[in-house]
Amino acid sequence: MKFKMPHTLALLFFLMVIAMAATWVIPQGQFATEITDSGREVVVPGTYEINEEQKFMNPLLFFTAIPRAFAAAQDIIFFLFIIGGVLAVIRRTGAIDALIGKLLEVLGPRPGILVFSIIFVFAMASSAIGSAGEYIPFVLILVALCRAMNMDTMTAVGIIVTGYGIGYGAAAFNPFTVVIAQGIAEVPVYSGMEVRLGMMVAFVLVGSHHVLSYARKVQADPTRSLVFDIEPPDAGAPPKDYPALKTSHILVLGSFVATMGVAVYGIATMGWYLYELGACFVALGIVTAIIGTIAPSQMASDFVEGAKDLTETALLVGVARGIALIMEDGEILHTIVHFISMPLSYVPAEIAGVGMMIMQTILNLFVPSGSGQAFVTMPLMAPLADILELNRQIAVQAFVFGDGFANMIVPTNAVLMGILGMAAIPYDRWFRFCMPLLAKLLGMAAIFMILMIWLGFS
Repeated sequence: MKFKMPHTLALLFFLMVIAMAATWVIPQGQFATEITDSGREVVVPGTYEINEEQKFMNPLLFFTAIPRAFAAAQDIIFFLFIIGGVLAVIRRTGAIDALIGKLLEVLGPRPGILVFSIIFVFAMASSAIGSAGEYIPFVLILVALCRAMNMDTMTAVGIIVTGYGIGYGAAAFNPFTVVIAQGIAEVPVYSGMEVRLGMMVAFVLVGSHHVLSYARKVQADPTRSLVFDIEPPDAGAPPKDYPALKTSHILVLGSFVATMGVAVYGIATMGWYLYELGACFVALGIVTAIIGTIAPSQMASDFVEGAKDLTETALLVGVARGIALIMEDGEILHTIVHFISMPLSYVPAEIAGVGMMIMQTILNLFVPSGSGQAFVTMPLMAPLADILELNRQIAVQAFVFGDGFANMIVPTNAVLMGILGMAAIPYDRWFRFCMPLLAKLLGMAAIFMILMIWLGFS
């Protein structure tokens, strides 16, 4: 009997069950913590202790973890609903269909330009300001565009997530990962930026080649698509007829670009994130309705339909958050960090450097937040680098590689699950697409790690 991969929601539920079982088996323990000058709580190296009394997590807490996880992920969930509703209003004006038609005229015969340019732009944005959830509005637009170019939904998601993952994995000065990690490791903030920028370009080339090779196979033979048998989302269907690009369309698209510009500025200078981004898109929906002369009742109807389309996506995001929540409640996270890091002090420097990166990659499954992972692991990795006679910059780079690239595949990453849900791509199909790419990127990162150790990167 042929094994059939369960629905992504069922898969996440099973992972929650495994996480609950792990809290009964793995010893519970804690590092002592201290508050930094910036007010952040970090662990103190060498202070790990197993709890005197193993706290048994009541199985009934498993069920309360699910609604608590939805509450913890509410910012992303409601942002998704807003995005779905506003994009439906924008689509009502015909602006998206007209844009797709114009892009097909320019890029139809040259998919390589589309793939490389978008991956590069997204990678630069993630590298510079930590963009992640901001890419969600582009999912259905890219799905429609790729399908119109005889590619598939996997190509569209591959473009977005590859840019996002490489931007974090090879970040030059991401404030949520690089800057925090360098501050904890007490190395100059923004140091090594030139080297990281050079590496990012190399990673973008590898990622673009992977996505483009797959896209060309699908164009040549649609049956080779990993999602050939899966119905794509209705909201991502390319139009049968492309309207001409009119002045009203240009104004709507200009408003979209202006909204993204305001959002990026707010993130970079005022600490904005999903609540403020959601407010920007609510305003965009109203402006779009005015430009497109959409009646209030019609706008409300479109908004509701667009939000309804993302209900499954919202469920995936909430349950994904529940996996990490159970581990936090079970107090096993510090134990996992402690036992993974112990062997690194007994191996040569090159192996230890690569081992740090692998450790950070594994830990991203349990702590998908980049800044959260930095506060848990960097206070341990920086002193370990001293013991191994490695520059602390190596420890920072191991964290950046491991945390960033793993974002592309760990099912506990709410942004990833949101993107996959919008494109109606099951997690197992995404795993088949992404795992070879992740192997290439981590293999390349391991080579860079060894070279940086040999060359005394500081």
